[in-house]
Amino acid sequence: MSTNVDYDCIVIGAGVQGSFTAYQLAKKNQRTLLLEQFVLPHTRGSSHGQTRIIRKAYQQDFYTHMMEECYELWAQLEREAGVKLYRQTGLLVMGPEESQGYQMIKNTLQKNKVPIEILNRDNFSQHIPNVNLALGDGAMVDITAGVLYADRALKTVQRQFEKLGGVIRDNEQVTDVKPGPVVTVTTSAGVYRAKSVVVTAGPWANRLLAHTGLQLPLTVVKINVCYWKEKVPGSYNVKQRFPCFLLTEFEETKDIYGLPSNEYPGLMKICYHGGSETNPDQRDKTTNRSDIDILQRCVACCFPGLVPEPAVVESCLYTLTPDHHFVLDCHPSHSNIVFGAGFSGHGFKFGPIIGKLLCELVLGEVPSYDLSPFRIRRFQDKTKSAL
Repeated sequence: MSTNVDYDCIVIGAGVQGSFTAYQLAKKNQRTLLLEQFVLPHTRGSSHGQTRIIRKAYQQDFYTHMMEECYELWAQLEREAGVKLYRQTGLLVMGPEESQGYQMIKNTLQKNKVPIEILNRDNFSQHIPNVNLALGDGAMVDITAGVLYADRALKTVQRQFEKLGGVIRDNEQVTDVKPGPVVTVTTSAGVYRAKSVVVTAGPWANRLLAHTGLQLPLTVVKINVCYWKEKVPGSYNVKQRFPCFLLTEFEETKDIYGLPSNEYPGLMKICYHGGSETNPDQRDKTTNRSDIDILQRCVACCFPGLVPEPAVVESCLYTLTPDHHFVLDCHPSHSNIVFGAGFSGHGFKFGPIIGKLLCELVLGEVPSYDLSPFRIRRFQDKTKSAL
């Protein structure tokens, strides 16, 4: 069999995870091709939009540990490219003071010596105007948290990848992946051969992995990204030092989050961290608005300075795993096929570290972090293999 290869590695999917993986591979002098099915930039997946929250506030230690280095890697990219990608705003975490979720975040932050400020009912409104703290709720601020400029970050890492000699081909849908010592990838425009392949295809991950005889327990949901109008312009503005926020519980739901008004003047982004199952190719056919009803009640209750009716509603896709932790692993039967999937709506901020870890898996290096929370063996009864 011919062992001619066009590339050392082909990365399929040019969202934030694929773009950072390609960039890390190029930094290690790997000849790398980054494939994307849509014309770049696009709004069909999970990496579009102007802003994302960056935070260390997590219930699990392993995420907080990874974020330590992640902040450094974002700063490194800013310096390399001469572009501002992060703005510190702090993250206000609110939730029932005695609840497990709120306490776990507080404990993780304190244990890892993350700078935080605990607010009490007496000083809350002095620090955080225009927000009502529910009776029985505690509040703390993850001080180093802030806003990532998502669209700008994605363009920046792709540009840096190309500067390192990497090749991006967009508007090329992958139609087949043939495993072997040399992996053959067929697209709508050609055939490429590489020593290894990384699948970072977001909502389309299982469609590609099917060619390799593997299916992961992934569920694709559509999120309504809602923007709410300030009654008094500027009251929730990033320039007024208004923070991002995470409400760990509201009524029967968990995890409502928001960012200060920034991308749309006078509009604050507030979303529910959940949605309705959808087909990624027919996303806009899904019209369930039950999450918007919850958000309207939340806004009316907690954010008196906002009109409790969304002014703009956009769409984003989450690809969920059963435990909402990522999947970072090698294919069980083909070690030269690596995948990153199931980022479950909280993966963007981890892009630089995910890229580094997937690159290490491709090169057969010892991963920088313990990957046991992210390996597919945790789904043994839920992972389908045709092999």
